[in-house]
Amino acid sequence: MSTGVSPQHRQGFVRWWTGRSPAAGSAVMATGILSVGLHLMGRENLSLAALALAAVMWSGLAADFTGRLLNDRARWIHEADSPPALTGAAATCVLGTRLALLGWTALATVLLVLAVLVWLALLPAVLRDSVLRVRHHAMPGAVFLVCVATQGLAVLGATLAPLLHQTWLARAALAAFFLGLVLYGFALARFDLRTVRRGAGDQWVACGALSISALAGAKLLASAAFTGTFHDVLRIAALTLLGLAFAWYAVLAVAEVAWPRLRYDVRRWATVFPMGMTGVATLSLATAADAAGLRTPGKVLVWCAVAAWCAVFAGTVRSAVRTA
Repeated sequence: MSTGVSPQHRQGFVRWWTGRSPAAGSAVMATGILSVGLHLMGRENLSLAALALAAVMWSGLAADFTGRLLNDRARWIHEADSPPALTGAAATCVLGTRLALLGWTALATVLLVLAVLVWLALLPAVLRDSVLRVRHHAMPGAVFLVCVATQGLAVLGATLAPLLHQTWLARAALAAFFLGLVLYGFALARFDLRTVRRGAGDQWVACGALSISALAGAKLLASAAFTGTFHDVLRIAALTLLGLAFAWYAVLAVAEVAWPRLRYDVRRWATVFPMGMTGVATLSLATAADAAGLRTPGKVLVWCAVAAWCAVFAGTVRSAVRTA
């Protein structure tokens, strides 16, 4: 029985799928964080639909990662020391965080363990070969993924800590939070500011790294492990990080208007994720930091990210069809 798809089209789709760069993992991150944002706004049906899609995309990413490790070791090694490889760990954390919010604690815990293993395997090589080796402002926005992946561990760990009643996990999340801030400094020192004007999309990760740091701060604020003065310090730190993320967001948005870049590029998923993450961090801090005035801006930012997701998804489909 014919499926209506020619062998040439199937081969074309396989070519498109296998030819994707590690940056494609940011599509999972973008979709997963929108699921979190829609959940925080009470749009549960849309949130669950986004979660289902993110889970399917993550499964494809995991299969691709494993397939290259087993069957194309040279390519895997070549890609493993580049910052985009860390989207695997970050995407796993984002998906795990949404599952934890859904009450699927055991599965979220498994994803946390998996994310830690991937992070431990990839981060040293990325730092050694792609970050610390560079002495001048010469790297694209993907360099901030060293911070994003680390803060992803902090977010998921801090989310699971009260659910599992494990204080040590909250303290480990706090350590990841501080390490993420240090790595942001390393990344910023090596970021090519010219990409703000001419980047293909991943320049937005400079904003997203601060946003996920603010979200980690919001999750830590909700932990009973941190009280008193330290709790107040965490609150100030999280709000400061969010303010800095807003500043980056404004600069990058103005740059998009001043120097339009309308052609599709897979790195545009790295634009959607920071937009959604900024909205989620804003909504989370509205509750955790008792700052109700942040709720309306947070909703607006999430809907902006939804619109951007639709545009980039359409571009992805057109790219796949053209290749096939």
